[in-house]
Amino acid sequence: MSSAGATLRTMREQKPLVHQITNYVVMNETANATLALGALPVMAHAGEEVEEMARIASSLVLNIGTLSGHWVEAMLLAGGAATARQIPIVLDPVGAGATEYRTATAHRILGMVDVTVLRGNAGEIATLVGAQAEVRGVESIGAGMEPAALARTAARGLGVIASVTGPVDYVSDGERVLAVSNGHALLATVTGTGCMSSAITGCFLAAKPGEPLEAAAEALAAFGVAAEDAARGAEGPGTFHARLYDALYALDPATLDGRVQIEEL
Repeated sequence: MSSAGATLRTMREQKPLVHQITNYVVMNETANATLALGALPVMAHAGEEVEEMARIASSLVLNIGTLSGHWVEAMLLAGGAATARQIPIVLDPVGAGATEYRTATAHRILGMVDVTVLRGNAGEIATLVGAQAEVRGVESIGAGMEPAALARTAARGLGVIASVTGPVDYVSDGERVLAVSNGHALLATVTGTGCMSSAITGCFLAAKPGEPLEAAAEALAAFGVAAEDAARGAEGPGTFHARLYDALYALDPATLDGRVQIEEL
């Protein structure tokens, strides 16, 4: 039985600070999605302040979409501070598998930071566990492993909650696997919606830090419900994008549990 509604209510009451070191393609989108949902975003990436910011945040989201050396070092500094405080950390390995630098950076963060949830598409996650994958730019073209099995394998092999997103999302702690069927095809037509799902995962983890598997699945389900609402009446990617913020803002904790589609496999 989902408790996504209760988690959303807690988030809106507590308004947790979600520290995000993300990419400049989607910085505005993920900040607005965080704010619309009910949490507080801060997009700090300067090495001089990230440790201090991570010390006052309730969760940390690391996104490697537009990599540069000083941003990577800032991620490691913030990740170290968040690890020391034992607050939840989300890693979005954008484009892992497309270049050696991206793949190596994702592995470096996983090796040096206590990542709670690894949220990526099938190609990215498959790359990080050494499975066959095709990543073109930052898009997953294919993976050589069924997504549910991939989520379980990644969780076990990397010591994380693995959150593999696609037409159906699969979230695993290495033993249990939760399938999330909410969402809409228009999500794939707007850049940054995967990054938004990572930011929203950080929001739900901040509100439910003791149950990361459930929080990660609830985040994807809530985002999927918002996408379903935003798609109603949308004329295409542009209107869908604008309506998505409204839909996140309008999510109703009282009815959310009746709409989420989370199934344990």
